Amino acid sequence: MTPKLARGFTLIEIMIVLVIMVIGVSAITGGIASGQDTATLKATARELLSAFRYAHGQALMEHQDVTVDFNLEENTYTLSNRDKVYAISKDISLSLLTATDEVFGQGQASMRFYADGSASGGRVTLENAKGKLHINNNWLTGASELRDALDDEQ
Repeated sequence: MTPKLARGFTLIEIMIVLVIMVIGVSAITGGIASGQDTATLKATARELLSAFRYAHGQALMEHQDVTVDFNLEENTYTLSNRDKVYAISKDISLSLLTATDEVFGQGQASMRFYADGSASGGRVTLENAKGKLHINNNWLTGASELRDALDDEQ
């Protein structure tokens, strides 16, 4: 009589498979976390771009100036015709290039949209560990556009 071959896996084979699975899962979750930082930056930039476009439209419709007011120390912004304060994640660095008439003190400045469709113009830069985005505001037309900082540097 010949003994039957044992079927199944040894404990060592099972442990090796588990180690490989843990390594694979940790690699995937690391990639997801870095993608989340990029997604947060882009979502914040799109929200701010939307605020600029809203302010531009309201200035045209109401025939009066509308501003987007920034508090760089608190990482927040407001619209002059709304009471709500919009917070930007502390992980995102906010900087602003605007007309000197729109700077009101330490870390406080505005982008102004005029009733004739023009604007004070300038640029908002949003940056975190994973990227850098610019929102450019054209002073002549009041139009705002979102650009990757790498595109602007080329």
